[in-house]
Amino acid sequence: MLVIVVENAPPRLRGRLAIWLLEIRAGVYIGRVSGRTRELIWQSVEAGLEDGSAVMAWAAPNSTGFDFLTLGKDRRIPTDFDGLKLVSFLPPDTPAPPPPTRR
Repeated sequence: MLVIVVENAPPRLRGRLAIWLLEIRAGVYIGRVSGRTRELIWQSVEAGLEDGSAVMAWAAPNSTGFDFLTLGKDRRIPTDFDGLKLVSFLPPDTPAPPPPTRR
């Protein structure tokens, strides 16, 4: 299962996501895709998001049962805490750190 939520996304990106996933509410997309397709979808989100923000969550074989990525200007950032991915909040006027490199 894959869930993507976008905010302030351009219409062309929203239309692109609707090709692969079902939009169940404005900016909320769900579907069941392969890992490779998930990566391609996220590359499309990265390329077309502009000034918006996005989060993608999917089922994963780890202790929490899911994993997620975030993108854009947002106060919430993923933080690794001893192998457990948590969400930390930045103060309102703090710029977001650069995204982590993929492993």
